[in-house]
Amino acid sequence: MRVADDAARDPLRAAFLGAFFAALVTLPGLGIGTLWDNSETAYGEVAREILISHDWLVMHFNGDAWFVQPPLYFWIAALFAKWFGISSFAMRLPSALATIAMGGAVGYATARITGTRSGIYAAIVLSTSLMQAIVGRLAIMDALLDLAITAAVLWWFRAFEPQRIPGALDAKKRTLALICGAAAVAFGMLTKGPVAPVIVIMVVAAWLAWEWRVRSAIVVPRASAIAAAALVMAAIALPWFAFLAARMGPGAVAELIGHYTIGRYTGVIENQRGPFWYYLPVLILGFFPWIAFVPVALARAWTAAQERDGALARLAIVWTVLPLVFFSLAQTKLPNYIALEFPALAILVALWFDRISAGIDRRAALISASVVPLTVGCIAFAIVLFGKDNHLALAAVAPQLITLAVGMLVGSLATVAAIAVTRFRAWAPYVLAATSLILVLFIAFVAEPIAEPLKPIPHLAALIDIERKPTDTVAIRGVSGGNALTYYTSPGVKTIDADSVQSFVSVICPGGTAYVVTRQSDVSDITAIARKLGRTVTRIDASGRVDLIRVSGHDCPHD
Repeated sequence: MRVADDAARDPLRAAFLGAFFAALVTLPGLGIGTLWDNSETAYGEVAREILISHDWLVMHFNGDAWFVQPPLYFWIAALFAKWFGISSFAMRLPSALATIAMGGAVGYATARITGTRSGIYAAIVLSTSLMQAIVGRLAIMDALLDLAITAAVLWWFRAFEPQRIPGALDAKKRTLALICGAAAVAFGMLTKGPVAPVIVIMVVAAWLAWEWRVRSAIVVPRASAIAAAALVMAAIALPWFAFLAARMGPGAVAELIGHYTIGRYTGVIENQRGPFWYYLPVLILGFFPWIAFVPVALARAWTAAQERDGALARLAIVWTVLPLVFFSLAQTKLPNYIALEFPALAILVALWFDRISAGIDRRAALISASVVPLTVGCIAFAIVLFGKDNHLALAAVAPQLITLAVGMLVGSLATVAAIAVTRFRAWAPYVLAATSLILVLFIAFVAEPIAEPLKPIPHLAALIDIERKPTDTVAIRGVSGGNALTYYTSPGVKTIDADSVQSFVSVICPGGTAYVVTRQSDVSDITAIARKLGRTVTRIDASGRVDLIRVSGHDCPHD
């Protein structure tokens, strides 16, 4: 691993440019379109109900206490909703800001150790990887968790880093770094529970063990510094859990930590299962287009990790491998879980591109860059095949898909050309990053508005709000979108079991009007049942295969 001299290191510049590029990826068009069901609308609703109930301690969903995730994202989103209004922009802004901060942090840390150029490379690689851009534009808490874990790992790296690294800290600054890392871990716990300390401690402990093996010694903070860090972590993370237990009982914390955190690892939650190799294709697609450079970058980092001054390479390797294995062993799997290791992958690729810029490994770079257009072709073929096998009508979005494919192909070929020409070699990562940026913005401003009609619930919810009275019932039957219906109307939305007549009767029989979102194919059956009960069914609107009906009349006759 190349260690930069003082003249080559400008971490503040790398941090600024990294944050700026991340902002270009995440902020433009952030509020375009309605929230996506079901995670965005569920989390947006929890944040909205903070403002409705004025309860900042106990999270609520659909009017009921909700013990699924800790509160940090919802607190921040609720504040933004209070300032900017309840909107897609307000709910997504916490993720965007976390992604921007992450770009700056990765750029700063990498530049401080290996030079400004590699720091900027790391930031733009991270910010323009596909999943990083997507997570940064969604109303979910993963970007906040990823930021907390990234900050904690980088702070603790600084607290324990070898003295040979330029700008290595004295004892007081190492203590401060240890405490800052502990604070980041605590905020991670308030974002998504114990997964933050588990990942951070696992990665840092494995890195320290490797450092001990290579150097036969590591810098160990004083016991008082470790105690101070533990105290700060506890002071930030534990009060909310304690207050929640005091108000709602220990069962609330047990459900949040036991069922929805540990239970996700040891069992399957909400049918989100997958095979052991689940994250390999996720990694390939999620870190696109930079995944083409990962194999050779990982190989070069492994060589650098055998040297005494290869501390950053060693950290990036364990940060890449251990979370991948950890989440692969989990029983519940979701694609966004693995995004917390993307900063490590970005550092690995950046270190390797720094070598390319210095004229090293040019042949390997050309081969790797050539993989990108090949990958574009494979993805395009897979989309067409998937659409055919699943009888999807891709004609409506075919121009957009073709534009994306052609744009990515042109950008990847330009990257190959830049690597091949000595005077442009250092610009190759910027070419590919700019291509990714343009394509992300194309998706935000062109493709997402076209996809808006695929979300029928916001339109139907708006019709309900025009007509409904405070005593009316809102329900959903046999279709997905219950979270969205709650978010776009008001808490108290009922769910009707599509296979149970009694469930339908129990919702519509009380007096007043019931607005029901249901499958278009079920309207005739519902009408027949309602007529037997002396109630009238009016079809208000249809959106795709989903209908909105109004069931009105007097109370149902008693048996």
